[in-house]
Formats: sequence, C-alpha cells, structure tokens
Amino acid sequence: MEPIVYCYDRCTTCKRALKFLKENNIEFKEIPVYTNPPTEDDFLKYFKETDLPSKRFFNTSGMVYRDLHLKDTVPHMTDEEKAKLLASDGRLVKRPLLIYNDKVYPGFNEKIWSEMLGISES
Repeated sequence: MEPIVYCYDRCTTCKRALKFLKENNIEFKEIPVYTNPPTEDDFLKYFKETDLPSKRFFNTSGMVYRDLHLKDTVPHMTDEEKAKLLASDGRLVKRPLLIYNDKVYPGFNEKIWSEMLGISES
C-alpha cells in the first residue's frame, strides 16, 4: 500500500512534506484535505492507530478552529464527536496527515515520517 497524504496545496508545511517524499523517491497518493477530508469512521480508526491524543488531529492554529472557539470545547468532546467534527470540515484537520499501513501521523515531522516509511538516515 502506498502512503496517503492529506494536504492543502497552499500550506508551506505540506509543500515541505511532499518535497521530502519526492526527494526520498516515495510514491504516494495526495488527497486535498479541504475538499476531501477523511470520513468520521476514518478518524475513529486513526485515533486508535496512534498513541497521540485525538485532539492532535485538529489544526489548532486555523481560523475555523478559533472562530468556533474549539479550544474550550474539544477537550470535553468524545472521540466520536471529534471525529464527526473533523470529517465535517477539512480546514479543521492538522496537515499534512500521513496514513501508511496501520500508522497515522498528523503534521510533518521528518524523523517520525522517516521511521513510518522505513527511510534510513544517510
């Protein structure tokens, strides 16, 4: 299975992540997160596939997150409520979002992505 990367084409972090994948000759499927976010069921699955708290899947620096005052409400939501909210608006999703086999990681961290994708450091 090739990695799936949910990203936004005008995001500089997403651009860095895609450049990293290309430089390491990793074939991947790119999905625009704003227009085609993962489903509610996908998010519930992703929450289980990571040790990270489900709140890490939110783009906390985004305008939609701030406009909806989610800083105060997300900590009190169930995973089901978080998944439904994330699936409803791709602008709420932390990007890029890497899915590979049974692993998922919101955001770009070169070391973690390298480990997930089996890229050896040179």
